[in-house]
Amino acid sequence: MPNRLSGESSPYLLQHADNPVDWYPWSEEALARARAEDKPIFLSIGYASCHWCHVMAHESFEDLETAAIMNEHFINIKVDREERPDLDTIYMTAVIAMSGQGGWPMSVFLTPDGKPIYGGTYFPPEDRYGIPSFKRVLRTVARAYREERDKLIEGGTQVLAYLQQSMRLPRQHGDGITVQTLDRAYTGLSNTFDAIYGGFGKAPKFPPAMPLEFLLRYYTRTQEERALQMVRRSLIRMAHGGIYDQLGGGFHRYATDVRWLVPHFEKMLYDNALLARVYLHAWQVEGVPLYRRVVEQTLDYIVREMTHPEGGFYSAQDADSEGEEGKFYIWSYDEIAALVSQPDVELVARHFGVTERGNFDGKNILHIAMEEEDLAVSMQRDVTSVRAVLERARQTLFQARAQRIPPAKDEKVLTAWNGLMMGTFAEAGRVLKRPDYLEVARRNAEFVLREMMLEDQLMRAWCQGTGARHQAYLEDYAAYAAALLTLYQATFEVRWFLQARALADVILERFIDSEGGFFDTRDDHEHVLVRPRQLQDSATPSGNALAADVLLRLAAYTGERRYRDAAEKILHVMSALIEQYPSGFGHWLSVAAYYLAPPVLVAVVGLPEASDTLDLLDVLSGRYRPHVEIAFNTPGGEAMQHIPVLKGREMRDGRATAYICHGFSCRPPVVDAGDLEAQLQQTLSS
Repeated sequence: MPNRLSGESSPYLLQHADNPVDWYPWSEEALARARAEDKPIFLSIGYASCHWCHVMAHESFEDLETAAIMNEHFINIKVDREERPDLDTIYMTAVIAMSGQGGWPMSVFLTPDGKPIYGGTYFPPEDRYGIPSFKRVLRTVARAYREERDKLIEGGTQVLAYLQQSMRLPRQHGDGITVQTLDRAYTGLSNTFDAIYGGFGKAPKFPPAMPLEFLLRYYTRTQEERALQMVRRSLIRMAHGGIYDQLGGGFHRYATDVRWLVPHFEKMLYDNALLARVYLHAWQVEGVPLYRRVVEQTLDYIVREMTHPEGGFYSAQDADSEGEEGKFYIWSYDEIAALVSQPDVELVARHFGVTERGNFDGKNILHIAMEEEDLAVSMQRDVTSVRAVLERARQTLFQARAQRIPPAKDEKVLTAWNGLMMGTFAEAGRVLKRPDYLEVARRNAEFVLREMMLEDQLMRAWCQGTGARHQAYLEDYAAYAAALLTLYQATFEVRWFLQARALADVILERFIDSEGGFFDTRDDHEHVLVRPRQLQDSATPSGNALAADVLLRLAAYTGERRYRDAAEKILHVMSALIEQYPSGFGHWLSVAAYYLAPPVLVAVVGLPEASDTLDLLDVLSGRYRPHVEIAFNTPGGEAMQHIPVLKGREMRDGRATAYICHGFSCRPPVVDAGDLEAQLQQTLSS
């Protein structure tokens, strides 16, 4: 018989709707029952594409004996961490403090008023791995709550005090953000760089999109060749690894080995948004065809498999299919040999590293073991024919794979993650001259602003059939505002600029902390144990870093000090942490780099589709210039009413005209693309 989760919209919660556990969603009803019956709460937090969440669900939550213990002694609450990042932040901080480690599924026991008293992550059905069984944990906590309640409550009170302290701003502010901050962060990243396989540190290795983005910015400022080498080695190795889907495009979550060969196979929207963006920027810097191919294959995968018909982007694809991790993606040698034309089997196998022995439980994870040029030399064939064979093989294998049972999708639409991906589509559309990508970005913006705004308030999550739910968080407002600014730069439709500014104004009104920075929740959000504040970047950029980023960009466009002052305040507070732990503050470092170099604002006035206008805009789109912001107006157009740099700007001699403004002055107007490029280079080097 379905439990209370059957009325929820989250795919993760619905996965547990038929458990024998008497689950509640997080609600006042559940908390009130815990207080009324004086029972402790068991809080389980996970997400739909989490492999170990599935394992624990099957082993414990579907087990009648385990469910009976849970139902007798606890009020059981299930939370989707992606819908409620506030609860996830609070209780994950507590679990790490209590157990020394964190992860998902998160398993935490609370007093009826929500104080954490014991916690961990995955618990097996029987004692193993040095971990007590879940049934043992349940009985132990239930007995302790009956017999040693005062001791548990005292411990919970201590954890609460720790949580309150951990959500405060750091006391040590450092000397503020300086060029030396960036230099020391670069040195810190350089010291942990894997010079052979790219990335940072040891296995498991997560694709470091945010640190790589910073290194690209650092290179453009300093021309430090090693910074670019670190980016190049990482991007090529990842694109050649099994972590990248060689047939369908898109990146898996992380690699279990240092070589990027064996991934954890789930695919997350945010990873692919951030990685496609850094590959796009690297292509602007170096023009390597591989980078562009990765961008287009990844974005094409999102359009093909991860986009709702009305424009929203889905959250994730599971690692498992048919109960087996990676089954959808792996191949035997015989399967390849049966599908590929016989004369080409050896070539295809050598390219993708396919052997009869395999590299993953007797099967093969496809990766680039030998590049096309090396294959051509090795097999005494011309490289053009090798490329043709490999492209045919990719199509053949992709079509064959499409007949398999695919991994499940989490079709929840999350505002922050949609912002990350929409911004990437908008920028890729502009840089790569792909109007189809611009249309994807535009449709997403229209979807989010139509479906995920309720009574002028942005919401966090949307699911088919139930619509938008949960107040949006800081990261939602900031990520989507930044994406709308990027969409404005790609389309020059002023409505996107106005929407971006409106969202940023809500950040200043409802999220700000008078001591500096921002809380993760609005001031009218549901009261929970503490008001959370996530400062460090995680798999996604910190909401505070995203907010500082979009506020600095708006300050450049509008000249309004309130935007810059708010960003400057949190950057000053964060400076010591950014410098000490650069790998955990990658997006902060990019924001700091932007802050330290006054942005260059280029105003272009012209007829939208005229060749002279397009020539000027091509100059602004071609190279990677992260400090350049662009505004555009037609003669007498409405944009000048909203963007001060456009006021009084006119075409010269009937030709499209560009005005470069930097600091507190503007350069003479130019009408020639070559002159614009020269002025830009001179301005950026000054």
